[in-house]
Amino acid sequence: MFYVYVLQSLKDDKLYTGFTNNLQKRILKHNLGKVFSTKSRQPLKLIYVEICLNQKDAKQKEKYLKTGSGKTLIKQRLKYYFKDYYK
Repeated sequence: MFYVYVLQSLKDDKLYTGFTNNLQKRILKHNLGKVFSTKSRQPLKLIYVEICLNQKDAKQKEKYLKTGSGKTLIKQRLKYYFKDYYK
């Protein structure tokens, strides 16, 4: 299985989207500063996950979630999370 995930930086509130076949290991790497793109944005919190049965589907979903429409989808799906988070 493959996981498409969204992390939120608790330092600057920005979102990071990625995919992996080992979610726990990947999040640990992010929070240990071993991922270049999130190294300076720790700590990171997992806020969204989708499971895909194959890598191509996960890659396609990750690519979509990084677009404007994909970011809008995440904000709609997590509407109440963001509403409560920014109180």
